[in-house]
Amino acid sequence: MKHTLPILTLIATAAFLVSPFLADPFTGFDPNRFPVPQLDPPVQPAGYAFAIWGLIYAWLAVLAVVGVTLRRTDAAWQPVHLPLTLSLGPGALWLWVAGFAPVAATVLIFWMLGCAIWALLRTPAQDRWLLRVPVALYAGWLTAAAHVSLGVALGGYGLASGEGAAIIAVAGATLVALAVGWRRPDAPEYSAAVIWAFIAVIIANMPDAVAVAGATLLALALVGAMTARGLWAGQARA
Repeated sequence: MKHTLPILTLIATAAFLVSPFLADPFTGFDPNRFPVPQLDPPVQPAGYAFAIWGLIYAWLAVLAVVGVTLRRTDAAWQPVHLPLTLSLGPGALWLWVAGFAPVAATVLIFWMLGCAIWALLRTPAQDRWLLRVPVALYAGWLTAAAHVSLGVALGGYGLASGEGAAIIAVAGATLVALAVGWRRPDAPEYSAAVIWAFIAVIIANMPDAVAVAGATLLALALVGAMTARGLWAGQARA
């Protein structure tokens, strides 16, 4: 099995990387898929932030290739393969599902997030830049993306106002980020991806939606403080 899992990770990663070329360009959920159409929802980050996917895709590709070649039988890598495959494999369908079923896409992206965090928590100290960092960036961005999907769905079904849904989503992402940062203080790249998304939400909501921008700024400060604590503790141990 230990020889098979790296191959499965490679296949799942390849499918995930190819999926944007097989689906229609994604610019957000179709507003008309909701009872309350979501036109430019406050929870949506500024468009430039999605460029982080290019970095994540490239780094995951390196991880998958190294995992199936140089580290195929490495015992330290083995625990990461299963949860990462369970995230990336179904994740290859996300863009397709998001085009017509926003609620299903929201459930799917939370599955992807859960498995990505599981993978991150199992990353070893060795091969930090080849394994832990790409998984951390992927899990961090998914933390933001999953809660953005949740925020759009809450507003789209009239469960909260647009601003209220955005604040709920940011609060949820913050709680997850703080929990992961507490468990994995040696993966500041996770928090960096979350903070990247928070900055883009603040920019998207200024100067009109001050409440959302302010709540997100507070969230950014909390996650930043947790990250600084982890970095400081690591330096102290060193």
